[in-house]
Amino acid sequence: MTTLNWFSILIITLLALSTGLQWWLTSRQIRHVQAHRPAVPADFAADISLADHQKAADYTVAKARLSRFGIVLDAAWLLAITLGGGMAQLHAVLGQWFSSPLWHAVATVISLLLLQSLLQLPLSLWRTFRLEARFGFNRMTLPLFLIDMVKGAALGAVVGIPFLAGALWLLQSMGAYWWLYVWLAWLGFNVLMLALYPTFIAPLFNRFKPLEDETLKARIHQLLQRCGFASSGVFVMDGSRRSSHGNAYFTGFGQNKRIVFFDTLLERLNPEEIESVLAHELGHFKRKHIIQRLIWMFLMALVALAAAGWTLQQAWFYQGVGLAQVDTSLGLFLFFCIAPLFTLPLAPLSSHFSRKHEFEADAFAVEHASANALVSGLVKLYRDNASTLTPDPVHSLFHDSHPPAAIRIAALHAARG
Repeated sequence: MTTLNWFSILIITLLALSTGLQWWLTSRQIRHVQAHRPAVPADFAADISLADHQKAADYTVAKARLSRFGIVLDAAWLLAITLGGGMAQLHAVLGQWFSSPLWHAVATVISLLLLQSLLQLPLSLWRTFRLEARFGFNRMTLPLFLIDMVKGAALGAVVGIPFLAGALWLLQSMGAYWWLYVWLAWLGFNVLMLALYPTFIAPLFNRFKPLEDETLKARIHQLLQRCGFASSGVFVMDGSRRSSHGNAYFTGFGQNKRIVFFDTLLERLNPEEIESVLAHELGHFKRKHIIQRLIWMFLMALVALAAAGWTLQQAWFYQGVGLAQVDTSLGLFLFFCIAPLFTLPLAPLSSHFSRKHEFEADAFAVEHASANALVSGLVKLYRDNASTLTPDPVHSLFHDSHPPAAIRIAALHAARG
């Protein structure tokens, strides 16, 4: 157990406030959804049955209750590796096998990430095979779950370890402005991953095949022409192997952009609804939301690394996070572990801009496709994905990147005139 200083007390205080706030928000969500469970909101009564509405309420409440375990688990883990001295002790143990300071630090960080994954594994198993299965969404088998886990770990090792080692080498070798070099490396790494994801990474986990429905393909081609969007192809993903939830997205950039539909989405929506949902996704691209989000992410990373560059020069930081000696490599990892405690108040701001983008993408879809079809398609997705129609407004303010269903549909009705 570390000796407390003022920074330790600040961490404990912020962790208590953060944990309490998240617990309170979750409790609000549970109470609000349960209070509106008995009746379907009037605007949806013609399209969503009471049984479907109550299923969505029960599903939302079950997820919220499970999330409470995650809230407590995350808080306990953060305390254990910082003020509990967990990272310092693990680093000392691994020192018996690693003489290189660089690989000693890499091994410590990787070991902590593995331990955290193992700690979270029971929740993940429960979520998939109990909660999702209870509501009829899970199609994942245990062998497939384990295969995905092994693939994810292998991919993380192949891609993540070299980057981690490179970042820590820059930290140890580039002097006072190491954070700028790390940021440039991180920026390049992200651009590379964006380029590789559609054709090399995503196929490791899912099967993709070109859209075969010629009528739908022609409709989509006409939409792309109207929107001025060049794509390398329209693909169908086997999402039904793992879940019955439906979705659509586009990925990649430049000449490598591709449109992807979950097979479950194509099963539920008619061609006009599919076109309108795709028009919404294209709206994000045409309104430059993707570029804006990337720029924002890169700028925030630069600010965070610059803050880390200053913080890692302060002796009080190491004592505060449970490190008896100054070790900038371990300090950098712990800096980003505690950073969410300081940034949580910004969550509503992030949600605000995300929702603004959703409204703008909807407006774009209305200009290039049918507003009625988008409304009916969204209502089907709300119903089939058991998305609650009555989220708690305050919880939604912190956690929901999309506008609540009632507000979003009302905006589409207004745009439709």
